[in-house]
Amino acid sequence: MTAKKKRMAVIASKGTLDMAYPPLILASTAAAMDVDVQIFFTLYGVDIINKKKYRNLQVSPIGNPAMPSPIPMPNIIGMLPGMTPMATSMMKGMIKKINWPSIPELVDACREMDVKMLACTPTLEMTNVSKDDLVDGVMVAGAAEFLNFALDADITLFI
Repeated sequence: MTAKKKRMAVIASKGTLDMAYPPLILASTAAAMDVDVQIFFTLYGVDIINKKKYRNLQVSPIGNPAMPSPIPMPNIIGMLPGMTPMATSMMKGMIKKINWPSIPELVDACREMDVKMLACTPTLEMTNVSKDDLVDGVMVAGAAEFLNFALDADITLFI
């Protein structure tokens, strides 16, 4: 009797640069460990697989009070014009320094390792995003299809 393959279900709900990495790194790592993985992209998480957006995800400093800063400053400074591009540039610098792959590269790695990526149907309808706007290989599905997989998962993560 063969052992049941482990499963990991991930919900990706945020579409900022810093929040795109966790679901993709965890999914690609699990897939490399021979785990059956599905990612359900919902709400702003759909930006991670949107061909028009995934190359230019940003970091919002106001949404990340723990974000390291070269100089200490109050969180309210994050609301000033130009702070999002500055925070994004800073994050990209940190990513480059440790030689992480880009978001498009990680999405491609997930596809190559058979990570099943699902875009939330109601989210697409709400935001007027079409299947054609999504990275090739992404399926469009509702919560029920994802839950059919997640209910039997060994690990379920909400990111």
